[in-house]
Amino acid sequence: MEMLALAFTLRLMETPIVVGAFALLLVTISLLQPLARRLGVAPSVLVAMVGTLIGIGATYLLYTPRTDLFNEIANVFVNPPLDSEQILYIFLPILLFQTALTLDFRRIMEDIGPILVMAVVAVLVATVFIGFALYPLSGVPLVACLLLGAIVATTDPVAVVAIFRDIGAPARLGRIVEGESLLNDAAAIVLFVILLGILTGEAEPGILEAAVAFGRSFIGGLVVGVLMARLFVLLLPLMRDLPLAQVTLSLALPYVIYVLSDQFADVSAVVAVVASGVVFSLYGPSRIAPDNWTFLNNVWEQIAFWASSLIFVLAAILIPRLAAGFQLLDLLLLAVVVVSALAARALVIFGILPALSMFGRSAAVNTKFKTVILWGGMRGAITLTLALSVAEHPALSDEISRFVTNLATGFVLFTLLVYGTSLKALIRFLGLDKLTPRDQAVRSQFLALALADVQQKVALAANDYQIDPGIAGPVTADYAKRAKTAVDNAAQSEGLTDKDRVTLGLIALADRERYLVLRHFHEKTVSIRTIGLHLTASSRISDLTRTEGRAGYNRASREPLKFGWGFRYAQFLQRRLGITRPLATRLADRFEYLLVSRIISRELIAFNRSRIRPLVGPRVGDILHETLASRRGEVLKAIEALRLQYPEYADAQETLFLSRTGVRLEETAYAEAHDQMLIGAELYNDLQREIGQIRQNINARPDLDMGMKTKDLLAQHSLFADLSETRRRDISKMMRPVFATPGEKLISRGERGDAAYFIASGAVEVLTDTHSLRLGRGDIFGEIALVTGQPRSADVVALGYCQLLKLNAADFRNLMDKAPDLKAHVDDLSRKRQRMNETEPPAGDAGGDKTGGEASGTVADTSEPKAPKT
Repeated sequence: MEMLALAFTLRLMETPIVVGAFALLLVTISLLQPLARRLGVAPSVLVAMVGTLIGIGATYLLYTPRTDLFNEIANVFVNPPLDSEQILYIFLPILLFQTALTLDFRRIMEDIGPILVMAVVAVLVATVFIGFALYPLSGVPLVACLLLGAIVATTDPVAVVAIFRDIGAPARLGRIVEGESLLNDAAAIVLFVILLGILTGEAEPGILEAAVAFGRSFIGGLVVGVLMARLFVLLLPLMRDLPLAQVTLSLALPYVIYVLSDQFADVSAVVAVVASGVVFSLYGPSRIAPDNWTFLNNVWEQIAFWASSLIFVLAAILIPRLAAGFQLLDLLLLAVVVVSALAARALVIFGILPALSMFGRSAAVNTKFKTVILWGGMRGAITLTLALSVAEHPALSDEISRFVTNLATGFVLFTLLVYGTSLKALIRFLGLDKLTPRDQAVRSQFLALALADVQQKVALAANDYQIDPGIAGPVTADYAKRAKTAVDNAAQSEGLTDKDRVTLGLIALADRERYLVLRHFHEKTVSIRTIGLHLTASSRISDLTRTEGRAGYNRASREPLKFGWGFRYAQFLQRRLGITRPLATRLADRFEYLLVSRIISRELIAFNRSRIRPLVGPRVGDILHETLASRRGEVLKAIEALRLQYPEYADAQETLFLSRTGVRLEETAYAEAHDQMLIGAELYNDLQREIGQIRQNINARPDLDMGMKTKDLLAQHSLFADLSETRRRDISKMMRPVFATPGEKLISRGERGDAAYFIASGAVEVLTDTHSLRLGRGDIFGEIALVTGQPRSADVVALGYCQLLKLNAADFRNLMDKAPDLKAHVDDLSRKRQRMNETEPPAGDAGGDKTGGEASGTVADTSEPKAPKT
């Protein structure tokens, strides 16, 4: 107990020195940023160099006999109060989560093939190459050589991406490198843990066992990360107007997942954190306001900057300690590591990546990109921290610890000093820092439009402020000259075809659509559920437009109008189990989505007319307008189909949208009055409370009554309208309500007849070999085949949303036997239907004018045309 108290006292005495050292590191990191910019090197490279010098200087001051004045602070740097496990636990979750959070995962998916190859395959190949190249020379077990290979297989993108951004390298290059680093950290650390377990005797040393352990750890991490992130995302709306609470929740997420995965679930904590960051970035923007999401990302960027800089400088400070005892043989082994690592990376980049493109699994990566990716494989803080964990592991011999730490440290220094200092020159040599002819043409067109706007606004400002024309004239003339030069350059450009301009215009419209969606969400005129659908759709539109052009834009914009698997599943529940709630929810979602799409499509048309058309020219602007108008027409058609079936609900949804818009305008007016000091804080807060109450009352979406009660549907059908209440109640026990969507095939030609359908509302089309017929409310179809037993001879397709009553074969025959009057009526309708089937309609009148009005009195038979009467 006394020893514990003494240790605690000593720790408290060290605390001021540790805090002072920490503050000194923060000052150093901040000052190195402008110095790196002035010297033209990546900040992380400079941080590593300075950190190494700090480590060397601290070691000298601690052990030199010349003075003991700096021993206390030098000891903090030589023997930092954090070990490798603490460094990983404190910094790694933050770094992984923030990288995943800022990546555009949907754009990453465009290059997922190359990224996965570089992240997983390259790690395995590098581990094998380095391990087997070192084994004959090192004098240590093969597993130790493979362990070193896994440690140095993980790349650090910080320096590389900083260089890319500094010189304006292509965005795709940065995405591939960042995606590779994000995933290869996970792959390399999983492999490292497995090999370390084999080396220390904690795991089975078989290849099969290692492969199973790798798969279990990797897949298990994905599952844990996705599930936990979805849970945290669901909590975000509870803190809708509390951005600080949202940031705090997001900060807790990677740590919770890391501890849960590492200590309890026994899966890869790194993979779990990466997966959680991806899920959070996908679903987070639809759960919180855009301003709050921007605030969250800004806070995370600052936190990640501190974490990456501190872990880098701490790891660099340890380089002298890790490289202690470096011998001449180690130089030879280091050369082997460098050559084998470069060879392994080259094999993957120039051998496997082209194979992916050859088989159509990914877009081709050109040779210049591949060269930069090859030379950009720098290693950094993660490699040094893993090496430190090996040095601290008590179960490893000094020989293996020294072998791993020396070579890992030397390799990190080599990549930083050689790759890091020469990468910028390589990119410039390859010309990747220059705009392509296509980008140059776009730049000229945009510059011409922007400068013309600036010229006009400068002239207006000079007039408003009564500046002398002699002063204002030269300024506006300069803008006019620059604008004319840009117009001439754009006109002379040969790098941009009309097809390219259409694609670029559609990409701009897709980006604008996402902005409009988020604006509506920010203004709280749409629900959280609907905004998620819109964000997913807009991202899909943007992705397909970039890869497939106009065809991709049209295909992606039509996808949300279709009825996906979720809708079909909801229909299955309604038809088979009588559960209507999921289907009603889907219909309500569709209604709100379509209404917002109608508004956004109008805004996009206006944006194209005012901003895009002047940029791309009249011809391309007309093509874009035609594309947008066609899309708007499809949305209006889908809305009209729903409105015909549920007019009251359509009115309620539009009323709700206007109410939300009114509340938003009211809230804006109060805020502006408060900002302009027209009302005081007390009055403003009182008005805000009132607005909050009003918003709470209108936030709830009205329930959609699908009207699928069998009794009510029977009453709507003309065949049963005159029956007694008792008779309808008996018949209703035989019927099952069915909801059909536009374009849904209700009966297929050639199938066996097993049911008849009574149309309570909506319309269907019967398609035979020779003609078609439209049927509507009060009609019946499919009953003749129940009697004949012959296959159906026509297709029946729903023209709109339909409410049907389905009667299976046995119940139909039973009903006809028990209700002679009803049977006689159906027989009469059947005879009429047979005569229509036997008589081919005149040419040009395939569908006739039979649109299925109220109680049309026609039977749509889908059996053979000359079947016996029922």
